[in-house]
Amino acid sequence: MQEGKILIIDDNKSLLSALEILLQFEYKHIQTISNPNQITSIQNLKDFDVVMLDMNFSAGVNTGNEGLFWLREIKKKTPNTAVIMMTAYGAVDLAVKALKEGAADFILKPWKNEKLLATIKSAYLLRKSRKEVQELKQKESNLKQVINQDGNFIIGNSKALTAVLNLVRKVAKTDVNVLITGENGTGKELIARELHRMSARKDEVFIGVDMGSISETLFESELFGHSKGAFTDAKEDRAGKFEAANKGTLFLDEIGNLSLQTQAKLLSAIQNRTIVRVGSNKTIPVDIRLVCATNCNLNQMVAEGIFREDLLYRINTIHIEIPPLRERGNDILVLADFYLKKFASKYGKPSLRINNFAQEKLLGYRWPGNVRELQHTVERAVILSEGNVLKPADFLLGNATTVALDQGPETLDEMEKLMIDRALDKHNGNYSAAANQLGISRQTLYNKIKKLEK
Repeated sequence: MQEGKILIIDDNKSLLSALEILLQFEYKHIQTISNPNQITSIQNLKDFDVVMLDMNFSAGVNTGNEGLFWLREIKKKTPNTAVIMMTAYGAVDLAVKALKEGAADFILKPWKNEKLLATIKSAYLLRKSRKEVQELKQKESNLKQVINQDGNFIIGNSKALTAVLNLVRKVAKTDVNVLITGENGTGKELIARELHRMSARKDEVFIGVDMGSISETLFESELFGHSKGAFTDAKEDRAGKFEAANKGTLFLDEIGNLSLQTQAKLLSAIQNRTIVRVGSNKTIPVDIRLVCATNCNLNQMVAEGIFREDLLYRINTIHIEIPPLRERGNDILVLADFYLKKFASKYGKPSLRINNFAQEKLLGYRWPGNVRELQHTVERAVILSEGNVLKPADFLLGNATTVALDQGPETLDEMEKLMIDRALDKHNGNYSAAANQLGISRQTLYNKIKKLEK
């Protein structure tokens, strides 16, 4: 027995009884009405999977217009319900008209029971599939909302930041490729998310990819996906980031970390707006808004032959440069106050405030780690605070932030972070130069920084 609910509407009560007897062992809920005017008073009409509707109710009338009228009324109230039309007067043009109006099928009276049951089952399965599609669409919509949720905000009102946001507003409504540059910690992903939030794609997904954390061997699989059996661990088909971002925004962070070989593969996908999964020959079209970000000087890298000039042109239709925190003036205090309230609430110290001398210290510091460094500095001050007022001594800046209270690193992680901070500070944030000084690769340095920031 199927779980379905069937509603039968016919002015012939003998026919209603016959159908009810026939269907009672096939479907769990059967309801009959003899007057179509009762349709409008049925509160749970949308809960019915199949409606069987007579086409003629008035004596001597066989045009089918009454049935078509009630078909339209039912479809207005519950578009996904499958409606089967019934009539004793068969006409091909009438059947075609009913189907055009949204009927699922057409039955002639008298009928053969096997044919009738097959028609109802087909209509029931149609309704079931429509319901499943609707539920999947709702789940997809909810999932996109969850994916696009971002608890961070763009905070500040300095002229430098306002100019950036004005450019974002102009560019967001278009689909042009955007390159966002700026020092580490300036908020490049926040700007990318703002571009997405203000675009026509805002109801679709925003997919971010940290290019610095993807090894060269996994590049194609991560971005373009793979087919089952393409390599040892490919136990099933898997979509890559390009497919996942279809109709939405794809954000490629740290794009300056790519090798020349992977740059060529990325360029092909961007140019053609198509990808091919690893282990497959099938070309898959993708519709994405591409936003890239880097803290590298790509023009210098082009001159040095380590970044493709044609790729730079592709990703750089619009260039947005995010100013470092030291150029944003009083935004430093606005951000410090924001993080103070956030962490004071988190750690149960709601009455904390920053005194004037501490504010002057924050304003006078250069913030090589930018907003990210300010966030960690304020959080540390809140955790270690003993009174209600944060003083200059509560804010450990620069290399002091990696040193314990006895002025010496106590763990390997602290020592490693101290060495990395000093190397980056010495080379003005240049990852390649810092990595060379430390005797490690740029990607290893990048991975260590990510690990230490967690």
